[in-house]
Amino acid sequence: MLHFPLFLFLAITLHSFTLSAQHRILVSQISASPSPAPQLPPPLIGVMSPSPLFSVLSYGAVGNGVADDTQPFKMAWDAACQANDPAVIFVPMHYTFMIQSTIFSGPCKSELIFRIEGNIMAPDGPHSWPKNNSKRQWLVFYRIDGMSIQGGGTIDGRGQKWWELPCKPHRGPKGTTLPGPCDSPVAVRFFWSSNLVVKGMKMKNSPQFHFRFDSCHNVHIESLYIKSPALSPNTDGIHVENSNNVYIYNSVIASGDDCVSIGAGTFNVEIRNITCGPGHGISIGSLGPRNTRACVKNITVRDSVIKQSDNGVRIKTWQGGYGAVTGVSYSNIVMEGVRNPIMIDQYYCTGKSCANQTAAVYISGISYKGIKGTYDVRSPAMHLACSDAVPCTNLTVSDVELLPVQGQRIVDPYCWNAYGDGGDDLNIPPLFCLIEGAPPLLLPSNGLDQC
Repeated sequence: MLHFPLFLFLAITLHSFTLSAQHRILVSQISASPSPAPQLPPPLIGVMSPSPLFSVLSYGAVGNGVADDTQPFKMAWDAACQANDPAVIFVPMHYTFMIQSTIFSGPCKSELIFRIEGNIMAPDGPHSWPKNNSKRQWLVFYRIDGMSIQGGGTIDGRGQKWWELPCKPHRGPKGTTLPGPCDSPVAVRFFWSSNLVVKGMKMKNSPQFHFRFDSCHNVHIESLYIKSPALSPNTDGIHVENSNNVYIYNSVIASGDDCVSIGAGTFNVEIRNITCGPGHGISIGSLGPRNTRACVKNITVRDSVIKQSDNGVRIKTWQGGYGAVTGVSYSNIVMEGVRNPIMIDQYYCTGKSCANQTAAVYISGISYKGIKGTYDVRSPAMHLACSDAVPCTNLTVSDVELLPVQGQRIVDPYCWNAYGDGGDDLNIPPLFCLIEGAPPLLLPSNGLDQC
């Protein structure tokens, strides 16, 4: 007679009990009503894994494009902001979240990633905007140090009804404006923040600027796709002001205004591998409105394409301002059917007329190299209109080849009080109007010591 060991009997009994329990749990799960499960994002670069995940669905967001999901987003932000470890605020795909104007404030205890895989959209126009909410901004990130916004989702500013306000350009005869309310929100604004990454996002139809960076330090922007109609007013793709160490790479920007605009107080900016247009090109300015000081230096734009735009690379300043624009380099840029490929305009004016003033922002040390392609012959390929009292100096133009998009008539460049090196006759068209050397008279101080 064989004796069955006691320990083996207990092991088989325990195994049978475990399988039965697992079976009951599985059956229970299958019987439960289905609900969408939170979708985990792929591993994040620069963040230790695993990171705390704060899904907006966990805080009550509906994501049907109608319900107001502002508060769940704020709750997810506040919880992630107080986490001791780098945290992920997660916006899942297959949902559309409508959010009112709101401010996401710091400082936070650790670094944050705002992972947007779904869609985020604004209220539908001025009449859907709560009366107590600011009409100058939509999503604001304030006093943040160490944050990235990334993902494959879309931010939709729903700007169409804002563009139709009576005050907007393009609404009146010949592009004039009409009386009426004019405040329109910037879609995404970073203010007093540092060590920021914005990567891989899609943005469309902002009421005003799509992205704006004010008083920010160390900003990396890459692989953005920004799109608004060609005639949408004041919808700059990326605006940078009072900020430094800003890097904008590998992006497509098709907006109704400047693809990238650089305002006063900005230095150390690199723009590389951008496809820009239609729109108003890549601009420094406008600078010095209402007799204000403007200082901009160390700006590089290279390896980019600008197509079907009113302007290519442009520096624009108001009369009466002061300060300086120095150390600007444009290189290896292709123009496709651009009306003003190379432009300095120190007589910038958006009204019917502007009073002549002697003060001006000083422009010096601007280099144009390897600018090639086609231009619209309604304007000259190069337009260098500098102040009567404060000439532009140390302009360098070389290896430029700009041909008319139609026909064979080459329009002569335009220069006014512009000094520098025009590359003899090696440029097309030749820049004979640029005055060689330096101005004969000493330049006024013009607030340069304040830059």
